Amino acid sequence: MPGSRRRGARRAAGLTAVALGATGLVVAAGVLTGGGAAGPLDGSGVALSAAAPTPSPLSDTELAERTDRASRSEGDRTAVLDRGKARTLASDAGRAATKSQDLADADPKTLARALMPQFGMSASEFGCLDSLWSGESGWRVDADNPSSSAYGIPQALPGSKMASAGADWATNPATQIKWGLGYIRDRYGSACGAESFKQGNGWY
Repeated sequence: MPGSRRRGARRAAGLTAVALGATGLVVAAGVLTGGGAAGPLDGSGVALSAAAPTPSPLSDTELAERTDRASRSEGDRTAVLDRGKARTLASDAGRAATKSQDLADADPKTLARALMPQFGMSASEFGCLDSLWSGESGWRVDADNPSSSAYGIPQALPGSKMASAGADWATNPATQIKWGLGYIRDRYGSACGAESFKQGNGWY
């Protein structure tokens, strides 16, 4: 009899294990199929749906109100910027400082020294130019040589040649100096070259 009990106990334990195994398979199948759904559940899809719920669509009225608010906000910012720009332009700090000078009233020697580099001559050559034109005209804008018709600071012959540098050649020292420096550059290459030529010939 004890042997029969042991065999019965073993058979009952085996049946219990089989039942538990079958129950586990059913539970696992239910999880994988979503409780009878058409396919396995997608874990990432579930997480995504929970994290980003679909927003409810805006009505036409709400959409129009938002667009109107955005337009008014942009207009307000533009108006503020425009008012700030207007204040800056109207203030003294916003005005561009401009200064003009009538070169006709400037000192001829100062003008000549400043203009020499524009004609390829170093300001260090000014001593040669000063010697040349001091002897020719004394740096006078209206210096006139009645015997030769030479005129002006560089003693252009005739004076009307200087019209190529400006219509005011008869009265403006800047116009006369520009013409004279161009003449020296083209004919002698430098102020010292022109002064050296005059020393040997009496004219340039």
